Amino acid sequence: MSFFKRLKDKLVGNPTEEEKVAEIIEEEAAEQKQDEATEPAQIEAIVDENEKAEEVSVTEATSETEIPVASEDQEQQEQQEQQEQQKEVQEVAIVEEPVKEKKPSAWSITQKFKAGLEKTRNSFTSKVNDLVARYRKVDEDFFEELEDLLLQADVGFETVMELMDKLRFEVQRKNIKDTSGIQTIISEKLVEIYEQGEEDLIELNMQPNGELTVILFVGVNGVGKTTTIGKLAHRLKSQGKTVVLAAGDTFRAGAIDQLQVWGDRVGCEVIKQSEGSDPAAVMYDAIRAAKNRNADVLICDTAGRLQNKVNLMNELEKVHRVISREVPNAPHEVLLALDATTGQNALVQAQTFKEATNVTGIVLTKLDGTAKGGIVLAIRNKLHIPVKFVGLGEKMDDLQPFDAERYVYGLFAEGLDKELQNSED
Repeated sequence: MSFFKRLKDKLVGNPTEEEKVAEIIEEEAAEQKQDEATEPAQIEAIVDENEKAEEVSVTEATSETEIPVASEDQEQQEQQEQQEQQKEVQEVAIVEEPVKEKKPSAWSITQKFKAGLEKTRNSFTSKVNDLVARYRKVDEDFFEELEDLLLQADVGFETVMELMDKLRFEVQRKNIKDTSGIQTIISEKLVEIYEQGEEDLIELNMQPNGELTVILFVGVNGVGKTTTIGKLAHRLKSQGKTVVLAAGDTFRAGAIDQLQVWGDRVGCEVIKQSEGSDPAAVMYDAIRAAKNRNADVLICDTAGRLQNKVNLMNELEKVHRVISREVPNAPHEVLLALDATTGQNALVQAQTFKEATNVTGIVLTKLDGTAKGGIVLAIRNKLHIPVKFVGLGEKMDDLQPFDAERYVYGLFAEGLDKELQNSED
């Protein structure tokens, strides 16, 4: 199946009629909420006007007839109390209206990638568009400038060289002369380089029902590791899993409290000890607790100090040893959290942790906050570790399974939309 065909079926193709209707309903609901929000102010203004008119009429009436002021004030007070009661009933009705949880559609997930990669796209893809506009034909000068742009996006030297070789070969094989449609070929080759013929790279190694799955998180301090653990716990709970968290980062000040906050937020029990405790002892207690509670998943936080590589390796090895002793073949996943905004430094961190422990997947955080999103390709191509999740925002559901085609679409969205439209015309 061609790359264009996959894009149309999976990513770019117009949303289904059902999704369109859902979007229209959402828009109407949002407008109705806005109207409801403005209604109280309008009602209050009308009430004020009516009250003023009544006061005027009452004043005029009292000048002609003697009406007891106390009785009039009592009537106004009763009217105000009735109005406030009606207003409270309306507000309660709005608050208690059941909210239906909508499962994210393929289209909405694709849009998350597009929005999350906006900074990279604005920086990188705009330059590619300028390059395509300046060069009417594909020649060596075009390739050299494209090579520089890819390097600036932190795609990585080795990945760029491999991509340029593939592009040159494809251009020669298809006898391509002009730059129209070149973004599609670039996109297709980037996906090929990432996937490398492998499938289901993003799937977590979940154990069968009734068995405990242990996921170990590693990564330096400040990359968003604890936040990512909370978001992954939320994701697994929404799938019906019972999740327990282990506060193994016992050295960083506030790390245990931070994980507890996330545990309370997503409704997961947090197994912890006092600050400065042995992380391996925390893991032992957490595994016992998870087994006693028949939990499906145990997610373990760890310390992220890189000041002494030897101590880091020894600590992670000890934690790994305790986990594997209590649960055979565990940990089933070792996920390395990396901050996408650090660019090539993330690649160095990945190399260090790969030497310290058997990293099975990368969680790339803060991808929405960097203009160098090409680091995804560099990590995959150099270290042969799949990126399993990416952080595309600050919301609870902005942690998304990585998808190479959605990622590449996020990089070249506008250009691919135009080329796809031209191919259909």
